[in-house]
Amino acid sequence: MDIILKQVSTPDFQFVEEIPAVPGEEYERRLAALVQAAGTDWVLVYADREHYANLTYLVNYDPRFEEGMLALGRNGRRVLIVGNEGLGYVGILRAPVDVELCQTFSLNSQPRNTAPRLRDVLARIGIRSGQSVSLVGWKYLESYENNASTAPAFVPAFYVDVLHSLVGVGGKLVDGAVLLVHPQRGLRAVNSAAQMAAFEWAGRNASAAVFNILHNTRPGMSEMQAIQFMRYAGQPMTMHPILVSGKGQINGLRSPTAKIIEHGDAISTGLGYWGSLVCRAGMILDQPDTAFFEKVAAPYFTVVMTWYLAVRLGASGRDIFQAVEQAFAGSGMRSSLNPGHLTSYEEWLSSPIRPDSDEKIQSGMVLQSDIIPTPVPQGWLMNCEDTVAVADTGLRAELKAEYPELWGRVERRRRLMIEALGIPLAEELLPLSDGAAYLPPFWLASELVCAAA
Repeated sequence: MDIILKQVSTPDFQFVEEIPAVPGEEYERRLAALVQAAGTDWVLVYADREHYANLTYLVNYDPRFEEGMLALGRNGRRVLIVGNEGLGYVGILRAPVDVELCQTFSLNSQPRNTAPRLRDVLARIGIRSGQSVSLVGWKYLESYENNASTAPAFVPAFYVDVLHSLVGVGGKLVDGAVLLVHPQRGLRAVNSAAQMAAFEWAGRNASAAVFNILHNTRPGMSEMQAIQFMRYAGQPMTMHPILVSGKGQINGLRSPTAKIIEHGDAISTGLGYWGSLVCRAGMILDQPDTAFFEKVAAPYFTVVMTWYLAVRLGASGRDIFQAVEQAFAGSGMRSSLNPGHLTSYEEWLSSPIRPDSDEKIQSGMVLQSDIIPTPVPQGWLMNCEDTVAVADTGLRAELKAEYPELWGRVERRRRLMIEALGIPLAEELLPLSDGAAYLPPFWLASELVCAAA
């Protein structure tokens, strides 16, 4: 397909303060569903500051400094185990649970000897010899990584050892991460209308931040000055904000520095709030550069369009992967990682989009259009990342009825993509971030965007 530069009015990017709340009843359903899916006597969910998302999904709790663990029993017992500073944060919980202090979860040099040890806490709540326990960490091993892939892997070994000592040789301790994060069977792979509404808030604010940076960055600013246009207001993030620029080899993942942005620099910026990430990369130029557009921007946008056309209900991960691979053919580029993945409270949940994947796109999935082109010649950068949801007829009707303003925004985004950019989206694909696929390759001429001819 032919790609052109087209003048398209800037979408209405808005910073929004109030985050739609996920109702307490939904947390209740999630907790019950996890216990049922596990089929063990207990499910224990580990979390820490970096790996908070499973616990946030279940009870709206993200450890601020320490570690934490949620214990769920078949008998309805629910206990959140926290460290010293976690005690002061439990007011954020959205589901009723008992709270226990275990100072082993506290930080170095804090008091760690004035409350029961973890083994004693777990024994007191009812974990005992001969029982079965699913232990949920932040990811799981694939079968080709470890022959013993059913054993808990991504949880600190100390906690695994404590549980082994409790359940004994007659008990069973298994890895439960797949229950939540697997791209097909994981409970978190599919989102409700209420969760989508919360993630759409993230998409709006991430879009507003990235495009405010893009529209206001000028030569002579430092990277640190430019990123201040993100107007950060304290919202929880899924990643370290990125702003990089330069003319040679560029580290695309580093944080902004005092480096001065110059005319002709390549530049990239991206940030993510819980539920969405937005990124744009291009050139600090006020006129199109023909070589850059023909060799990088146009073939890359062809791939982006192909991805949006391939992601639809029932499509397999293999089909999407192959469509993207074929779209890259002849460009000399490829996708450096999976071309797209599930997103959630963390930036990367998991991905059904793999070369050998039979996993299907399901209603309720929230996906990151994340196609990082490589190799790109030194001194050039190109990227366009946004967040979309997939919704069948019933879920679309629910969104329209329960969140009419959100639905109006989704319809405006779809019109932009279909009518202005020439991407004929399937009806089940719902852009959650403003300006999805709106890609200005030349930041100082930002109304010139890539579009189908």
